[in-house]
Amino acid sequence: MASIFLIVVALTAGMVGCDGDGESYALAITSTAAGNVTTPGEGMFVYDADTVVDLVATSNAGYCFVNWTGDVDTIVSVNAAATNITMNGHYLITANFGLFAGGDGTAEYPYRIADWWCLNNARDYLSSHFIVINDLDSNSAGYMELASPTANQGKGWEPIGTLLDGKFVGAFDGQGYEICDLFINRPDEREVGLFGAVGSGGVIQNTGVVNVDVTGSHDVGGLMGANAEGGTLSNSYATGSVTGGGAVGGLVGWNDGTVSHSYSTSGVTGGNEVGGLVGENERGTVSNSYATGNVSGTNGVGGLIGMNTDGTLSNSYATGNVIASRWFVGGLVGWNDEDSHVINSYSTGSVTGDDYVGGLAGENDGIITYSFWDTETSGQAAPDVTTFLEATWLIVAVASPDTRNPSYIWNIVDGETYPFLSWEP
Repeated sequence: MASIFLIVVALTAGMVGCDGDGESYALAITSTAAGNVTTPGEGMFVYDADTVVDLVATSNAGYCFVNWTGDVDTIVSVNAAATNITMNGHYLITANFGLFAGGDGTAEYPYRIADWWCLNNARDYLSSHFIVINDLDSNSAGYMELASPTANQGKGWEPIGTLLDGKFVGAFDGQGYEICDLFINRPDEREVGLFGAVGSGGVIQNTGVVNVDVTGSHDVGGLMGANAEGGTLSNSYATGSVTGGGAVGGLVGWNDGTVSHSYSTSGVTGGNEVGGLVGENERGTVSNSYATGNVSGTNGVGGLIGMNTDGTLSNSYATGNVIASRWFVGGLVGWNDEDSHVINSYSTGSVTGDDYVGGLAGENDGIITYSFWDTETSGQAAPDVTTFLEATWLIVAVASPDTRNPSYIWNIVDGETYPFLSWEP
């Protein structure tokens, strides 16, 4: 860098073009370790005044582009690896690289996730804070090596955190960006999802995983395999397909924490404890959430939750069709076990099974209050029930499905729609 700087200094008296009537300027480019500038390259270049020069910085495997520093006043975006600079003077710039695209992992300055390499590095900082700063998909750096169908000998993405070796206990904020095209094929492994296991104090929020293709053994979810010991998941969603053996959910496989204001549209297939949103809700809380995907399995299969064990479900619904080859099959919950509660919730999908089959719950040994199911679409007989508006729901009629009244948990268009959650997109 010093030698380049001396060359630039030598040129600062001014340069003229060949015809003597056009000024030219020098651009000196360097980079830190773990990457390089591929366009226009590194070294010194001379351009006519007002020339717009493309800049492309490429990180090495395992690292991320951070920013451009130096004489950056005319760089369009100092945080973009691909950008440009306008030559209005002599400039010395540096491309910087690191494990993350900025931040120090604290709540004030969380690590910044810009590509799959950054996301992968989070597994070594399980108690830190993270934010996603752009969408990730199959075109993002690191996808082929980390999250594609050919990554890791065909196993795809390696989930972040495990119950035995270290749960994620930090904070992860997707900031509304989407993580797309995630592929996982680990049929013999437990705790499978973008995150394998989240533990006490761990927070995942504002995160969407789109077009996932996830396969695992037990505790399998599109976003999270196991939400353990009071972990928190909120304002998040999953779309795609999820397959597993036991405790399989469109969003979360096994929940011993809190899930709220979240949804899944994924199709879910499994063995036991299979749900459109959560496979098994054991001592956990699920609220203000919904699932619309179809669900199939063997035992304990529900449109929203497969098995509700000492758990609480409130203000939630499911619309997907539910099919099981054997027992405990429900439009909302397959089996609502003893000391479990279902409150102010409903289901509308068709339900098919061998035994212990119900439009709302296949088997109820707990408490269900002010909850409903559509007797026509479910195919199951049902007694007369009070309407939604006569129940103790916090609900209000609105003018159209595109209208929202956030002062109430539920909104409804009288005579036209089922109740929907006021936060829904």
